[in-house]
Amino acid sequence: MKVVEDSELETGEPDVDQQFTNKGPERSTRWWVILFALVTAVGLVVGAVLPRIQARANLRKETDEMAVPTVAVVKPKRSAPAAELVLPANVQAFVDSPIYARTNGYLKRWYADIGTHVRAGQLLAEIETPEVDQQLRQARADLGTAQANLRLAQITADRYAGLLKTDSVSKQEADNAEGDYAAKKAALEGAEANVKRLEELQSFEKIYAPFDGIITARNTDIGALIDSGSSGGSRTELFHIAQPNKLRVYVNVPEAYSQSAKPGIKAALTVPEYPGRRFDGTLVRTADAIDMATRTLLVEIEVSNPTGTLLSGAYAQVHFNLPTISSSYILPVNALLFRSEGLRVAAVSEGHAELKAITIGHDFGSEVEVVAGLQGDESIIVNPPDSLVSGEAVRVTQQANTGGARGE
Repeated sequence: MKVVEDSELETGEPDVDQQFTNKGPERSTRWWVILFALVTAVGLVVGAVLPRIQARANLRKETDEMAVPTVAVVKPKRSAPAAELVLPANVQAFVDSPIYARTNGYLKRWYADIGTHVRAGQLLAEIETPEVDQQLRQARADLGTAQANLRLAQITADRYAGLLKTDSVSKQEADNAEGDYAAKKAALEGAEANVKRLEELQSFEKIYAPFDGIITARNTDIGALIDSGSSGGSRTELFHIAQPNKLRVYVNVPEAYSQSAKPGIKAALTVPEYPGRRFDGTLVRTADAIDMATRTLLVEIEVSNPTGTLLSGAYAQVHFNLPTISSSYILPVNALLFRSEGLRVAAVSEGHAELKAITIGHDFGSEVEVVAGLQGDESIIVNPPDSLVSGEAVRVTQQANTGGARGE
């Protein structure tokens, strides 16, 4: 049985102090439960979000690092003071000439075939010209008529001059006789000139060698119709003759070396027919002008060929030892960037790329010579990305090995 307190008996209600005393532990327990729940929730949130934030930060960092290109660099190698320049060339005879006919007719016979060594003035062929022969005979007959007319006019003029002294003829008749003599004299001179012209034309029936040389081509045969082109037809080249005891070698020197290619420098000629053998030559003249199409300087090299060892028309390579006017450097070809604005290389400066415009000289295949645009102390990127721009951050990993300087 529950015992009722006195206060409860008096008022009929529970004691307030007792009521608060009973509810205090319940409220404290409730707050601890709420606090624990909050801490647990915060812990769960922190445990779930923080790794994601960290992962995202790491991903961003890795992305930024991967966005920076990793490159290898090389140092430009200084070229030798005098570099050997090898260029293709065309070998030509010092004198080379086609031989044409000067008169029309048919080839009667020829006396020299290809490979024949001929002397100046040697007979090469004969042409039959019946039309010219007939014209010459007619012209000589006209000349005889003119001579006879001139003699008669002279006799008449002399006779009238004597009669004029005795007033046997009038002054007018004497002047007519003198004028007729002058006209006949002019007609004689014209007939003589016509005969001389046809004699000269007839002399072209014989074809002679204009100089000592070798017949390199014969483009006609006995009975062939010969057209000199005087009547508007196409000319026929009968022979081709070359003088090979001295050769002209024409070379196109790149513009970068044009100031070093001066007359008097020595050169060596090599041909595939004689591997390992060199023929000495001398640069004798230049065009003194740059070809705008090829940006090269045409030079001529003279090579002595007394035994005919070298053949005209051959392909050759010319070796020059040209002194370099300014310092040049050697770079591998995989360091070049071909851009629309021109040739560039990428140098690394304080962790950033810097594109430099350069001018190349000779192309050695795996390397190129840079004649302008470098100071020599740059770190040049090899295999640079095509998208590389000036100011872009780069990371240098290693320095590539390119070997020693060319020519050293």
